[in-house]
Amino acid sequence: MAKPNWKNRTLFHGDNLDFMRAMDSETVDLIATDPPFNRSKDFHSTPGSLADGASFHDRWRWEEIHGEWLEKMRDDNPQLAEAIESAKHAHSNGMGAFVCFLSVRVMQMHRLLKPTGSLFIHCDPTASHYIKATLDAIFGRRSFRNEIVWCYRGGGVPKTAFARKHDLIFFYEKSKQAIFNPQYTNYSDASKQLVQGRGGVSIDGRQRNIERGCHMPDWWTDINSLQTWSPERTGYPTQKPIELYSRIIKAASNPGDVVLDPFAGCATTCVAAALLERDWVGIDIWEKVAEVVKERIKREELPLLTDDISLVSDLPQRTDGGETAAPYLRTPVVIREPSDGFRTREARVDNLIEQYGLICQGCGRSFDHKDYLQLDHIRPRADGGWNHISNRCLLCGPCNNRKSHRLTLSGLRALNKKDGFMYDESILAQLK
Repeated sequence: MAKPNWKNRTLFHGDNLDFMRAMDSETVDLIATDPPFNRSKDFHSTPGSLADGASFHDRWRWEEIHGEWLEKMRDDNPQLAEAIESAKHAHSNGMGAFVCFLSVRVMQMHRLLKPTGSLFIHCDPTASHYIKATLDAIFGRRSFRNEIVWCYRGGGVPKTAFARKHDLIFFYEKSKQAIFNPQYTNYSDASKQLVQGRGGVSIDGRQRNIERGCHMPDWWTDINSLQTWSPERTGYPTQKPIELYSRIIKAASNPGDVVLDPFAGCATTCVAAALLERDWVGIDIWEKVAEVVKERIKREELPLLTDDISLVSDLPQRTDGGETAAPYLRTPVVIREPSDGFRTREARVDNLIEQYGLICQGCGRSFDHKDYLQLDHIRPRADGGWNHISNRCLLCGPCNNRKSHRLTLSGLRALNKKDGFMYDESILAQLK
């Protein structure tokens, strides 16, 4: 089996696609990762926290995909091409772009795994069904092992639906040789009493080990999400519990095996791997990831490991002589929205009032309090508009409703003028 062409406890800083393409084939025992979910929102860390400064934009555009690869994909992996097109047409262009972004990276993950290796990929119902279709296309549907449902409590709830309190983790094996160590959980009190009363034999006549517990099901309710007061918290916006990834690592690897997280974030997978005496490697675009993982390992009283952790920006050199997976594929170039320096909605509103006054920029009506004005986009998000202050405007409630998510600000003004909804066009003409 090939040896890794990188050092143990390495954190690669940069685009994970570039680094995975530079890593030797079949050198990883387990990939456990928590990629973006396509939530169509921006994520920011808690100010003043260990992860202060971390942020990412979970938004995707089909226009950023170079189209010539799709025809080639139809020849080499038509099932994958069909899954990506389905996400685009059944949901949205943005979903198609996101699924493409993830699929190209999963193809590299499949190449990196040893025959005994497995992939655990974390998502939520936003895109889970589209992700499942692409995983089936890349790994093969017979390599699917589990859809793990991680249930938790806490946080807000919607008024018009059941509380959305679960994530999904897809478990795929590279081959039938994949490592799996069964995990166990406690019997319910009723089941325990029944089995104990029957001398350790269950109602179906099988001998049961009460002390060991019962085989872990594919729905996990015993690990809660991290609360704001948890000492494990780093302030990273999508942090997951160490206990969750420790269970995955124990189930699908053995001590000394190599664990990879291509979307390392605040490095929960890396920390869990270190605690369980596995070798590990992580990749992330955030430059502070090494500082965070060192601090978290110190918290877990493993200080001797921190001196061996390396943050590397240079690509490793391939030594296996092999080709990368689907080198013809061009992936989305994620356009990072420029920061406007405003952390809150209220700060943006105050800045616009300072520039334009208490005026609706759609109809020209003046108000005596900012509560009558609502923050909106000059160019809609659905049409590629950014959240930057340069693309923001203040509208009264009626104008905001008329504009909806379809019209630009100039389109709203034209509609208001046509329908006689314009309050004072001369005021608008004076705005900067």
